[in-house]
Amino acid sequence: MPADTLAILAVLFLIVGALYASVGHAGASGYLAVMALVGVEAAVMRPTALSINVLVAVIAFTQFACAGHFSWTLFWPFAVASIPAAYVGGLVQLPQQALKAAIGVVLVLTAVRMAFVAWRPPKAASAPRPPSMPVALAVGSGLGFLAGLTGTGGGIFLSPVILLMGWADPKRTAATSSLFILVNSFAGLGGLASRGWTPPTSLWLLAACAGAGGITGATLGSRRATPRTLNVLLAVVLLIAGAKLVVS
Repeated sequence: MPADTLAILAVLFLIVGALYASVGHAGASGYLAVMALVGVEAAVMRPTALSINVLVAVIAFTQFACAGHFSWTLFWPFAVASIPAAYVGGLVQLPQQALKAAIGVVLVLTAVRMAFVAWRPPKAASAPRPPSMPVALAVGSGLGFLAGLTGTGGGIFLSPVILLMGWADPKRTAATSSLFILVNSFAGLGGLASRGWTPPTSLWLLAACAGAGGITGATLGSRRATPRTLNVLLAVVLLIAGAKLVVS
């Protein structure tokens, strides 16, 4: 990767890590977006996003869990189905153009979700109730496969589902999503590693920058509500990057 491109990505990953961690996410869709904007190959994007997801998800989960927002009862049914599905998704090798299109669609859908949250923030019910076991397993397996296939952790889709269905409040949702992202990212990387992928040297700089941003964002986000402006800005970036991948 050229030095100037790496430097640009390092700065952008720092910003993305901070923004996403503030709402309990690790930032995979954001990393995919900025890599798409600077022209990184689609085959490189997926393992890079998953690798950095692991680090930032650990940071985000630690902050939200320490603040008392994590519920094991809510989390484990999603995770038990998503982990093997994410591994299978990581094993799937799509053609270059198909992979770019798949990632692009994920980014566009994520942008729509963030715009929706910005203009009509979902409100959890006064007494949130966890989903039934069959529903949680079905949601977890579907999002896990999508996570491994596209290089996201799945939390960017799990969060709106939980909030819109009234299964938890926003803070508990953030804690649940961050650990969901972590286990799925590990599983997706396992699928890629089984096919011979090894981390490039440039990954360590990007991970360090994203991690520094994640510490700042998660510390603030675990004690504050999601700002509307953040969702709008992220939606714009994701929409542009996603459209760029789909069209190309």
